[in-house]
Amino acid sequence: FSAIFDESARKDDEVFRLAVADLNLNNEILETEKITISVEFVDGNNPFQAVQEACELMNRGILALVSSIGCMSAGSLQTLANAMHIPHLFIQLSPAGTPRSSCPPTSRLPGTDDYTLMVRPPVYLNDVIMQVVSEYSWQKFILFYDSDFDIRGIQDFLDRTSQHGMDVSLQKVESNINMMITSLFRTMRVEELHRYRDTLRRAVLFMSPATAKAFITEVVETNLVAFDCHWILINEEISDYDLQELVMKSIGRLTVVRQMFPMPQNTSQRCVKHNHRINTSLCDPKSPKAQQLEITNRYIYDTVLLLANTFHRKLEDRKWHSMASLSCIRKNSKPWQGGKSMLDTVKKFGVSGLTSFLEFTDNGSNPNIFFEILGTNYGEDRGRGVSRLATWNPVHGLNGTLTDRKLENNMRGVVLRVVTVLEEPFVMVSENVLGKPKKYQGFSIDVLDALSNYLGFKYEIYVAPDHKYGSLQPDGQWNGLMGELVFKRADVGLSALTITPERESVVDFTTRYMDYSVGVLLRKAERTVDMFACLAPFDLSLWACIAGTVLLIGILVYLLNWLNPPRLPVGSVSSTTLYNSMWFVYGSFVQQGGEVPYTTLATRMMMGVWWMFALIVISSYTANLAAFLTITRIENSIQSLQDLSKQTELPYGTVLDSAVYDQVRSKAMNPFERDPMYSQMWRMINRTGGGDNNVEESKEGIRKVKYGRFGFVWDAAVLEYVANNDEDCSFYTISSSAPDRGYGMAMQHGSPYRDIFSQRILELQQNGDMDILKMKWWPKDSPCDLYSSVQSWQRGNALDINSFAGVFCVLAAGVVLSCLIAMVESWWSRRKGSRVPSKEDDKEIDLEHLHRRVNSLCTEDESPHKQFSTSSVDLTPLDMDAMPAARQALEQISDFRNTHITTTTFIPEQIQTLSRSLSAKAAAGFSAGFGSSGGGGLQDHRTGGVGPFRQRAPNGGFFRSPIKTMSSIPYQPTGPGPNFGYGNDPDRGTSI
Repeated sequence: FSAIFDESARKDDEVFRLAVADLNLNNEILETEKITISVEFVDGNNPFQAVQEACELMNRGILALVSSIGCMSAGSLQTLANAMHIPHLFIQLSPAGTPRSSCPPTSRLPGTDDYTLMVRPPVYLNDVIMQVVSEYSWQKFILFYDSDFDIRGIQDFLDRTSQHGMDVSLQKVESNINMMITSLFRTMRVEELHRYRDTLRRAVLFMSPATAKAFITEVVETNLVAFDCHWILINEEISDYDLQELVMKSIGRLTVVRQMFPMPQNTSQRCVKHNHRINTSLCDPKSPKAQQLEITNRYIYDTVLLLANTFHRKLEDRKWHSMASLSCIRKNSKPWQGGKSMLDTVKKFGVSGLTSFLEFTDNGSNPNIFFEILGTNYGEDRGRGVSRLATWNPVHGLNGTLTDRKLENNMRGVVLRVVTVLEEPFVMVSENVLGKPKKYQGFSIDVLDALSNYLGFKYEIYVAPDHKYGSLQPDGQWNGLMGELVFKRADVGLSALTITPERESVVDFTTRYMDYSVGVLLRKAERTVDMFACLAPFDLSLWACIAGTVLLIGILVYLLNWLNPPRLPVGSVSSTTLYNSMWFVYGSFVQQGGEVPYTTLATRMMMGVWWMFALIVISSYTANLAAFLTITRIENSIQSLQDLSKQTELPYGTVLDSAVYDQVRSKAMNPFERDPMYSQMWRMINRTGGGDNNVEESKEGIRKVKYGRFGFVWDAAVLEYVANNDEDCSFYTISSSAPDRGYGMAMQHGSPYRDIFSQRILELQQNGDMDILKMKWWPKDSPCDLYSSVQSWQRGNALDINSFAGVFCVLAAGVVLSCLIAMVESWWSRRKGSRVPSKEDDKEIDLEHLHRRVNSLCTEDESPHKQFSTSSVDLTPLDMDAMPAARQALEQISDFRNTHITTTTFIPEQIQTLSRSLSAKAAAGFSAGFGSSGGGGLQDHRTGGVGPFRQRAPNGGFFRSPIKTMSSIPYQPTGPGPNFGYGNDPDRGTSI
């Protein structure tokens, strides 16, 4: 056998010689024959040298030519083999271990046979990688290739990705990787570097294992990739040792595609192939030499074994042709006569060896090739396990699935950095202990915890530095929560974050986990504190009419009595003055009655109609007062977004540069989506550039609603929670009818977690767990009515002091006024007492004048007596010694009309009290005696009497007096008259 190897393929030569040695020891194949070999090394990039060495070998005589070189020299050898009819078994050698590219076809004359057999199967890397990226649903990624890789080999792959709409970037990895990375940092701006980092999250590597290890190490150390990246390395030539080193150096997820050789599990079956036993150092997987075998080494060994079996069959058929000794220089040199027969024998049979099974098709290619797809899970743990995900072969394609069957196990060890914005009830601080990390709670935190428990990841959460959701700034940068994701400082953004086209252009969103709609928070109308709520049933004009009517009716009653004075009964103390008439009319109006009897028909008709009027007015007032004190009649006219947009009295706004702000602006300004309602709202929100009615944070907007006249436009879910948890239940909300977007979790662009999170969120919604989480923060049995614009109470309204403060004020004013009048009257009485009233004055005499008159009477009496005090006169109850017995006459008391000094006669048996007024004239003639209401009269005590007045008890009169003991005043009747027998009844008496 003759062989030509590349100068770098020294290991191929070693395996080639080892295979020949093994076969020479096998008497079953070659029997007594022995294999001789001739090996030459050439420069793979020098086709002339390869042809020259091949001609030299042909001159020595060869049966077949084995070569392990690159495509450039192989093409020349193929042409020479076709001309000389020498079977050429070509083992393609990729330079520096880079992935193979298909060698360009070599032209030959029509009708001639191709004596070159491709030992290594055709290159299927394009088919395999296309299948893999399709399984992963990649739409955007970058493809790295090293400097030794022939990029023409992936042209077919790039064409197919373009047809599928994939965005693929290409970048060549220079031999000096450190310099390449340094130049990236030096030439790129900050935003370009961030976009480059985002591109590196998903990458395909067409490079040798050594270059891949160096490149991965460099990008990890320079922090160009995070642990959520996913890279695919594809190369047929990746050993187990290389695989372990790649896993150790990489972070994130790594998928490796390499060629595999199916082998029996039993070690003895691996080493014994039909009639040949392979060297144990090559077939035992535990052998160090076997672990370091390259793919070309395996094909070299199997090629020698195949040629040996072919010679054996040729010897058995006795169709052996002697070795060809050919000259390449001669023009008339003829090809080898046995070349065709040898070629057909090689193609006809195959052999089992280190590459599983080696055989050739009619076109001279090896159809047997298998790929295995290995992968790791996400994580930054070094040395994590590698498992086989699937296999691939040209006949059956992909065998297995790259989609994770068990999501709950594929994120173990991953720690996500979560950025948030505090927004009730989505994210709230539940515990803030000094020196310890803050603990958070809320609906979004519950959803994140549910995902964490199922998928197995952990997370660290922090609040965005500027406490904003983020918007695109004039300089092209994003701030707030969005900026943290864009600049790769966080992995997940979580809060009341809505999915918008602007945000989705720079980050990835999971599927929505809750619907979103725009709402408005308004303050419910409250009862106003009215001190004069008791006057509310009647209008002010009606109260004025009633007051005027009372005055008018009082005057009319006085005039009617003045024109036709009524006949008052004997003993009546009432008078028909204007004052009494007014008092009587007012008393009957407030249903308290009166003391002035009116007997004329006109007056009674007037009073009857007045009483009916008073009955109707008082009944209406009572009914209306009850309604006003128990029912709140104040209602708010804003019950929808349309009502809000049509009015301009109540200002309203939202958070500046928020999603709600952008939504209202876009719907108002977009000519294809212009909504009149949103146009009117935008005019109010954007008044004076948005500075007047808009706020910086949602909490500020809620405070403005609670303590002022303001409507806050914000997320309906947030506003419902705020209204539901207000202690005073002072809020109500209105919202749009249909949600047009939803809340989602934001992730870095190209994040591998999006699909996993979205799938789990859909599962939570399908099995009802998401509804349970919602009920925790938005319960149906809410204590507050979120949709009523007025205050509602769980119990009946109890009247409070505010409702009757006016009544108490009126009462207090009356008390103060009465005290003032009393002071004026007291002052007037003292001033008037210094003068003696004239006879013409119909005025009340003072007690001092009465004192002098009574003392003048007492002085003439024979019985001893005390002087009366100047402050008062008190005649205690007296016992009459001898009076005529006619008790009923006592009840008929003379009527002293038009007087202001009264005498009171009391009869305990009948509990009657009659008042008599004595005029000033009667007081002057008081010494004449007491007049009788009957036919007779009581005689003057000066003429002698039946018996003296006796004191009944100290201070026993009706009026207070400093007199403690009264002397008996003798009483003498003036003439014959009936004896009333007062002395027999000690309970009767008269007091002045």
